Amino acid sequence: MGGKNKQRTKGNVRPSNSGRAAEVLTREGGVIPGFVGFDSTVTSELSYVPAVHGAEEIDNLVDADFRLVLRKLSKRDVVTRLKAVQDFGSMCQERDAEEVKGVLPYWPRIYCKISVDHDRRIREATQQAFEQLVLKVRRSLAPFLKSLMGHWILSQCDTYPPAASAACQAFQAAFSPTKQPEALSFCKDEILNVLQDILLKETADTLSDPQSVTEEERQAKYVRMLTSSLLGVKRLLSLLLQNDRTALEQRLAQLVSSGKFWKYSKHKTPQVRGAFFEMVCALCEFTPALVQAEAARLCPAVLFSIDDTDPVVLPPVWEAVLHVVSTIPDCWTHVNARKGFLPKLWALLKEGGKGMAKALHPNLMPLLSKLPREVTDPTLDFFTTFFTSFIQGLSSERAAMSSSESAVIVTSVVECLKYCILHNTGVEEVPKKIRTMLISQQLLPLLEKALGNPSLQNGPLFLLVTEMLVSWERKAGLHSEGESNDSKHVFQGLLADFWEELGLLFVRYVDNEEADPQALEGVATLLQVMRNPERVKRKPVQKKKSVKICFSKPEDNEKTGVEEDGVERPVQTVSELVNEKAFGSPQTQHFEDVVCQLAQLCLVHVNEKKSERHLVFLSLLLRSFHTPRIFCTLVELDDKLKDCEQRDELRNPAMQFLLEQVVAWLAEKGRRDTEHLVEMVFSSLYCCSRQETTRILNHVTTMDLQWGIILQIIQRACADPETLQSCRDWLKGAVLGEQLLGLTEELCKVGRNSPSSTSSTSNHSWMLISLVLSQHHNNEPLIGEVYLEKILEKLHATLSETKSLSDAGNMEPLISFICDVASTFFSSVQDCLLLLSAEELLLTVFQLIAQDQTHTRLSDSLLDKLRKVCVAGVQSLVQHSEYEVKEGGFLHSAAIWVTNQLLTVSLDIKSLQVLVLAVQSLVETIISVCDQDSPLLIQFFTQLTPSQTEWTRIRQALPPQWVKIPLLSSRHRGVCEKSSMDMWKFRVSTRLPAHLCACALLGRVAQSVAFIPHDQKEAEHPSHLPNLKYTGSELLYALQWCKEVEYSPAIVSAYHSLLTDWGLSEGLHSQVPRKDLLETLYSRSVEDGGLWSLTLENYIHINNLAATHSATVRKLYGSADSLFPVSQSKLGTLQVLCPTMTKEDRETLVALATAGIINWQENNNVYGCLAVLLCCLKANTQVEEEVVQAILATVMEWRNSKEDWFLFGSDLSKATAEQLNLIVEMMRFLSWLVTHHPTVLGGSQWDFLLCSMLAWLEAASENVSSLWNPWVQLFVCENAALIVKLNQFFTSSPPDVLEKLPTELAGEWTDFFVEGIYNLLLPLPIAITDAFTEPDDPVFPLAVLQSVGVALTYVPVQQLKQNSLPPRFIADQNTNLPEPLQTLLNTLCPLLLFKARPLQITVYHLLEKVMPQLPECDGEGDTNKSDDDRDEPCLSPPAALMAILSTCEELCDNILAGVQVGEFAVVQPLSVEYSCILAYLLAWKLLLTFFKSSPSHLRAHYAQYLKRSCTLNKLLLHLFKLMPENPTYPGQGAEMKETKTFFTESLSLAVDKSQSVEWELPHLACSVYYSTVQDLPAMVRLWWNSQEKRVSAAVEKFTIKYVSPVLSAQEISSVHSSTQMFDSMTVKARSAAREVIATYSVDDIFIELVIQLPQNYPLGSITVESGRRVGVAVQQWRNWMLQLSTYLTHQNGSIMEGLALWKNNVDKRFEGIEDCMICFSVIHGSNYSLPKKGCRTCKKKFHSACLYKWFTSSNKSTCPLCRETFF
Repeated sequence: MGGKNKQRTKGNVRPSNSGRAAEVLTREGGVIPGFVGFDSTVTSELSYVPAVHGAEEIDNLVDADFRLVLRKLSKRDVVTRLKAVQDFGSMCQERDAEEVKGVLPYWPRIYCKISVDHDRRIREATQQAFEQLVLKVRRSLAPFLKSLMGHWILSQCDTYPPAASAACQAFQAAFSPTKQPEALSFCKDEILNVLQDILLKETADTLSDPQSVTEEERQAKYVRMLTSSLLGVKRLLSLLLQNDRTALEQRLAQLVSSGKFWKYSKHKTPQVRGAFFEMVCALCEFTPALVQAEAARLCPAVLFSIDDTDPVVLPPVWEAVLHVVSTIPDCWTHVNARKGFLPKLWALLKEGGKGMAKALHPNLMPLLSKLPREVTDPTLDFFTTFFTSFIQGLSSERAAMSSSESAVIVTSVVECLKYCILHNTGVEEVPKKIRTMLISQQLLPLLEKALGNPSLQNGPLFLLVTEMLVSWERKAGLHSEGESNDSKHVFQGLLADFWEELGLLFVRYVDNEEADPQALEGVATLLQVMRNPERVKRKPVQKKKSVKICFSKPEDNEKTGVEEDGVERPVQTVSELVNEKAFGSPQTQHFEDVVCQLAQLCLVHVNEKKSERHLVFLSLLLRSFHTPRIFCTLVELDDKLKDCEQRDELRNPAMQFLLEQVVAWLAEKGRRDTEHLVEMVFSSLYCCSRQETTRILNHVTTMDLQWGIILQIIQRACADPETLQSCRDWLKGAVLGEQLLGLTEELCKVGRNSPSSTSSTSNHSWMLISLVLSQHHNNEPLIGEVYLEKILEKLHATLSETKSLSDAGNMEPLISFICDVASTFFSSVQDCLLLLSAEELLLTVFQLIAQDQTHTRLSDSLLDKLRKVCVAGVQSLVQHSEYEVKEGGFLHSAAIWVTNQLLTVSLDIKSLQVLVLAVQSLVETIISVCDQDSPLLIQFFTQLTPSQTEWTRIRQALPPQWVKIPLLSSRHRGVCEKSSMDMWKFRVSTRLPAHLCACALLGRVAQSVAFIPHDQKEAEHPSHLPNLKYTGSELLYALQWCKEVEYSPAIVSAYHSLLTDWGLSEGLHSQVPRKDLLETLYSRSVEDGGLWSLTLENYIHINNLAATHSATVRKLYGSADSLFPVSQSKLGTLQVLCPTMTKEDRETLVALATAGIINWQENNNVYGCLAVLLCCLKANTQVEEEVVQAILATVMEWRNSKEDWFLFGSDLSKATAEQLNLIVEMMRFLSWLVTHHPTVLGGSQWDFLLCSMLAWLEAASENVSSLWNPWVQLFVCENAALIVKLNQFFTSSPPDVLEKLPTELAGEWTDFFVEGIYNLLLPLPIAITDAFTEPDDPVFPLAVLQSVGVALTYVPVQQLKQNSLPPRFIADQNTNLPEPLQTLLNTLCPLLLFKARPLQITVYHLLEKVMPQLPECDGEGDTNKSDDDRDEPCLSPPAALMAILSTCEELCDNILAGVQVGEFAVVQPLSVEYSCILAYLLAWKLLLTFFKSSPSHLRAHYAQYLKRSCTLNKLLLHLFKLMPENPTYPGQGAEMKETKTFFTESLSLAVDKSQSVEWELPHLACSVYYSTVQDLPAMVRLWWNSQEKRVSAAVEKFTIKYVSPVLSAQEISSVHSSTQMFDSMTVKARSAAREVIATYSVDDIFIELVIQLPQNYPLGSITVESGRRVGVAVQQWRNWMLQLSTYLTHQNGSIMEGLALWKNNVDKRFEGIEDCMICFSVIHGSNYSLPKKGCRTCKKKFHSACLYKWFTSSNKSTCPLCRETFF
């Protein structure tokens, strides 16, 4: 149409344009074309596209975000569509209503497509999004309802329940229940169009695109749509009003008349069939006329489908069956019942409903009632077949396996049987035969079958039969309220026949010597149920939707239907149908006759044949039938007296039977099972008076029977209230009480003496004691209270002995029994703990479980028992609302005992753990009974908590060593009253301080009380416990103490780990409001200072309060003025709060402090003001230069007027902490000046600063012995820090700053002060290690060594070379070094092994500075050596270094002896082993530095020495035990492209480094290995080749993976970046190929060599390959290649050094010097000498080393060439 060159239609002057076409459409149709497409059926795959380019204003009605989402809904990807639907729902919820309304024109089409999507998640999300749309647009949806409603109804019937539920929810959101029928009425035709199209027109291929959707998915969607459509019709009918249904009937008739519709009843998919029958039910219910019209097709479809037992189909099929037989009177004329319907029914019944009895069988009786005579004729045969098939179903596999299936079948059988008898009460022949058949051939065989089948006995059969008999008796007029009816005689005869036949059946089973016990039990069970039907536990009747059936009026038989509101009703039973009342037991005489007959038979068998099974059966009979007549029958069996009544008066037959028969049976020896006899006793006692009962039971008690029988009698007496009441006198009486007390004493005595006697008799006895203690009725003890108290006292006395007995473990069995008794007593008896003896018993149990096993010596199993007893006791105790924590009570006594344990007994970790667990268990038990706000808990916690004075006492008892670390790290400014060396040497013992124990226990208890559920973890949950803020603050104090002593010794570390495991490592932050805790910590900090201030600081830092709650923190102090004047405690608080203060507050503080300093004569707290000033300066507070100058001037004024404040030249051991603190603050101020305001200082100020610093340093060096004092340590540390700042200032300040300084200052610093500083500083570490020889001593000044070490790292090399250390030389030490250097090495090298890391690192840095200077001395000495020396001269590196290396090597051999090469030895940081290995590696690092800085000719000599001493071999073995298997650099993120390793990252050995110390040794080992393979490649290669296969493989694998790539890259880059220039040779490198190309050219000669690095460089040999050559003979060429290969393989250096050596060799050759004829090289490969030794005969010259090797290997002294004697 739009082609440019085509001929236009006549009159069409403009080209075709789709945009214009859309405009015309809009104008004419008035509808905005939101979509491109042609129809709105489900098949359309088109989606949202704004119509055309000309319709921009239309498209703009839709928000841009909505447009994007709507377009995504058409994508193929499931996830994209799902996300788009979810986004659409969210946008509908969030956007304005007007924006959402803009989408409405486009929504129906999209909804119709995605609501039937293949993916069920999308369908569900669509309905949820629709609901949000509905809620937003409300009434605006109305114009689009017709296009939406069809698919909306479909979605409400979706086979995926969540999607259907969401659609229903959206529907309810759109329309209220009253409006729903109106809305559906409005759209009913459109809905039916959609449903009808799907049911009659659509196929799987039209619903989905065959090209893009698989066959399986298409079929699944089709089946789903069919199911939804069928259910949709049902839903539509159920929701419409009646007149709308009538209006739809014509449309529905079209659907129903279709043949395709009826085929759905036989569809292969169960879902479709089920939906079809549900729709049929709806049609029957709502459109009966339509159904009547289609009866010919409907009846066969439904009635012939009854054998469809699919779980989805069967319920709707049977519902449809009942609807059909009720709705269509002539339904049986359309089907052949005998051929089509009944055979299927019989087969279904015989198979027990094929596992669907619950759905099928309740429908059978309603069906039976609706079957017309033409179907059931002949009636007798019909009912015979019906019931035979029915009962046969009970034997089916499903019914036999499932008791619920069996119960449903039984219920249905009896209901149908009852119904048949009720409808066949005539006296004619046929009804009579039917009745006889039902009783004789159906009911009795069923009962007989049940006698041997326990599952049928336990089912409802017996109860239902009893119900039926009672209803017959009523109809027979045997009950007073019996009905009067014509069939009275019929039912009397029916009963007589039934009982006669049942009696014969029972006798046949019982009168048999070998009677089956199971059958006897079945008989007894049936009789018991008949006797007491009300005792049988009725199972709730299963509910299901059912049709209402009524039998009362024949004319009402047509009225059927499901209840309108859809509420489920129970299946109606026969008793409901005939309006019967609740039933009782059968009252006919026949019943008791049968029982008496059976009882007599049993007694005969027992007495004559001693039949135990008949005795049990008799017991079971008497349990239900304890009537005088039965006992008369039993007593009069042999002597039948005519005058029964007279006999009864003389003697009670039950009592006579009991005394004559039962007691005799009980007393029989060897009888094991007595339970049925005890039962018989109580059956007999039912017919005795209370006095007779007491008399008989007292008689039995004193008969010396087994205790087990007495136990059974008491248990049976307590079984029900009536029995208990009749036996009360016996139980409370003295006879039983005395017997039990005697038994208790005997048991305790026997248990103590012979602990192993735990026979069954003993067990019965303990059970008996347990029973009489635990059984309480109406809050009264079972036995007399006097005897109860005595028994408890006896048990308590026995248990208490275990606390004092050291061998309590020997009494375990006895304690175990007492535990069992006490547990039962506590858990069973309501008021048991109101007895004082019971509370004492419970306290003893608690004390036993709260102490460590090492003290009580009880086993784990017994402790578990005791814990359970304690829990039971506490639960029983706190159940009483009136119970409170009062003095003498259990909780009060327990709290006092626990507090005493905490405060006075020194506990170790295990003891504390046991105690805390016991208290925690106690608290949790109280919570489980009461709640977390219980007053009991509050009272108990209050008793546990120490008073404020006790808190203060135990807090002050904490060791004060915590001061040291915060003081030296500048976090705390404190003083100490009486500082002595002994105080700082104190070590914590193996017992915990009381403060720590109390905090742990109270914290754990508070945590248990305020346990927070997982879903509420985030918020604070303030606890109801009193004064918890004090406990919380004490816990934080204890944690801070542990932190400040660095969790040392081990017991403190274990304590902290315990708190961490308990979740208390951050205190009780969630239980105590943050504001309360903050205020408490602040007030303690202001009052007491010290550790409280650090606790406050830590709390603010951890909870980030400075950032999140700055206003709360500021409220603590109000204004800065409030902290002035500064006391010691206020200073600590101010130091903590200063970083969090506002700029204005800090400026106020600076002003106040400055005023105090300047007016120092009137202020007695200059130190406080200076400290406050420094705190503010540290927090970056801006200060004007004038103020700084004024303060400095004041300090200088003190120098003149208060010189004693400066302690120049003083004895620091006599100085107080306050004096030292003042100097420290001055030092900090001067350091700050140097860093921040150096230009303010003039000449005199610099002089003051530098001279003061030097004077203080001199004082420090003179007072090394006083360094045990932390304040003296702080003095030295701060002075060293000032020296560091000065060094940094003079070495790295910008030129513009240095220009502003006094002109002569830099010179003075370099010429005078540096020398002065380091002359004093260098001997200081040596002096410290001499004064403090033990580095693990608590007073060892490690911090001083660290600070001095940092300062020493700035020492100039020249200062080290000309040091003024006391001379130190070692006898026989071979050295060429100048005396100062030798002294330096001899002094410092031994300190490498000192166990103090800062000192080791400092020494390393000092020696590293001088190492490059040392080879010069050896070089000078080497020139004097003659060539006549040994063949390969070796030269030792510095002897002092080698001596320490040798010592370290031996130590490392011992440390790493048990580790294999390739395994990673984990070394505990800062341990002795750590120090040894660190010294070893540092010594090697120094040696390698020395080696690297040596010239090549000396390097060969040193290498020869290392080779001979084998030290390198040992080093390499050690390194492969110290390097980790995976040397990855710690702290890398996952996003790193290239993994950093210890080989790629340089090692920073900082003196003051404290983090990552655990990675220092592995990193150092890797660094040493890298330096070794870099500087000594030939020696490493030699070592590697000499190792065994396992070691060499591990070494090669590690080197290739981590070292070779880095080293090769460095070698290549060093060639690239080399500044070394060669005449006549050029060198190039190719990094990718790991190649170096050397090109040598002289005149016309041109040589090119290619050097290839191997993959495992440097372990593998470097290969030298031939490039181009011009003008060189082949033999000479090969010689040179061999020489270069030899140099690169055997010389310890880089490639460039090897090439330089080779070029030198070639140059010499061209200069005319001949090769040595032994090695064929001009320059020797190892000592780099020229051939000098000539043969006098042939005049050839050789290398000295080559000749020596020739002579020693050949054992001759002849010339290698001419064979003349060489001399």
